[in-house]
Amino acid sequence: MNQKSRIPQKPLETGQVWQMEDSHLHIDLVGKHLVHYKLIKHEAKRTPVSLSNIKAVEKYLKDNKAVLVQG
Repeated sequence: MNQKSRIPQKPLETGQVWQMEDSHLHIDLVGKHLVHYKLIKHEAKRTPVSLSNIKAVEKYLKDNKAVLVQG
């Protein structure tokens, strides 16, 4: 039986930096339903600003076991 984590995930806020195994995700702006963010791979020279649903970004961070570095 899988137990759910009792520690709630911190809500997304402007200026947060999430670290994953092979990349970083910088949150630029959080709106009512959407998030502007940059997903930076370690060897990338330039990264585009992406726009996505808040729930999708939270799921991506959870699936990739992201750790909040700055925020």
